[in-house]
Amino acid sequence: MKNIVISFLLLVHSSFLLAQAELLQSGPMLGYSDMKEVLLWVQTKAQAKVKFEYWEKGKPETKFSTEEIYTAKQTAFVAKLIADKVEPGRRYEYVLYINGQKVERPYPLEFQTQPLWQWRTDPPDFTIAVGSCYYANEEQYDRPGRPYGSNYEIFRAIHAKRPDLMLWLGDNIYLREPDWNTREGIFHRYTHARSLPELQPLLASTHHYAIWDDHDYGPNDHNRSFWNKETTLEAFKLFWGNPAYGVAGLNGITGVAQWGDVEMFLLDNRYNRTPNERKTETRTILGEAQFRWLIDALASSKATFKLVAIGGQVLNTVARYETYENIAPEEKARLIKAITDEDIKGVIFIDGDRHHTELSKLDRSGTYPLYDLTVSPLTSGVSVNAAKEENALRVPGTIVTEHNFAILKFSGKQKERVLTITIYNKDGNTIWTREIKASELQ
Repeated sequence: MKNIVISFLLLVHSSFLLAQAELLQSGPMLGYSDMKEVLLWVQTKAQAKVKFEYWEKGKPETKFSTEEIYTAKQTAFVAKLIADKVEPGRRYEYVLYINGQKVERPYPLEFQTQPLWQWRTDPPDFTIAVGSCYYANEEQYDRPGRPYGSNYEIFRAIHAKRPDLMLWLGDNIYLREPDWNTREGIFHRYTHARSLPELQPLLASTHHYAIWDDHDYGPNDHNRSFWNKETTLEAFKLFWGNPAYGVAGLNGITGVAQWGDVEMFLLDNRYNRTPNERKTETRTILGEAQFRWLIDALASSKATFKLVAIGGQVLNTVARYETYENIAPEEKARLIKAITDEDIKGVIFIDGDRHHTELSKLDRSGTYPLYDLTVSPLTSGVSVNAAKEENALRVPGTIVTEHNFAILKFSGKQKERVLTITIYNKDGNTIWTREIKASELQ
């Protein structure tokens, strides 16, 4: 009889643990990392009490805990919690608790803090994964015909590279017609895309930063007139873990993130954008306030490499689709002139949107060349005819018309830093590699 009771209690306990695990919708995911705190993210399926417990790797005897909070329907059952008992340059393991019960995951749960290297050592070597245009099929809401999304295994290939962080360059979800106009629709689309099984291991051990483009902002090719942009902004803030959203009085997603000696300028190319159809106003992508902030921030930055991340291509010379040349050529010229006149070193543009990958290079008289790395798509449809597009600045051999991602490796001593760009296919096999030395950007 005693054994029967024990077996029953064990069965009840196991069922309770399973019930808590089944409340997990997506994540956990790592957001930003700094020297003294790290953001941890999770989404549940219903209201639940959640927290994270963490400890320095190899030292499980000393555990710390985040705040414990309840997830709520009005915020998509999302929890964003801060690990603030951390020290610079350490690696930590962590576990998720739902309703007081540990939720096991079949892959590592680890995060890291950035090292305190300034005035002490050379900058750390590290890698950034880069990609854009992630479409997750959902048949009942997709357009008829061949599914637009495919090759989800690309996320396992990215995870296998073990990048320190990932920078998502927009179209990180694809809002559809049932989604744009309601909070319920927008939250549903984010939840559906974030819950992809192939994505979960990558979320759990790589720190994630993001910008948006039209498909995670609103309808296709949309602009400042989108009436529901405050709701898509709310969703973006809920589902991503950037250090900040909106700077210097700017609305939208504009922000800055730093890792080592690299600074990432996260631009918003939608919130203040002039409608393409306007005929009587000089068109802008950034808006005047964001433009002035960007030049101020670039001029003030001491970073070796200054990555300017924006949803659409900057340097492509073809005035077609949503290139800067097509949408706001005067602002593009003004941007390049400002970087030149202010003698700002180390600038590299990085963007997505176009459903192909390529590297563009603009030689400038009397100063260093500007590069523009476009990386697209992760899983959405591929622009198979992109190679025919006559971008006069394309670096030969860099056009890619298949699902792909980039790994940016920053390495070397402080005065000898090198950026190595490697483009990989969906299986993690190398397509091409290029090196850009920091000394070339001076």
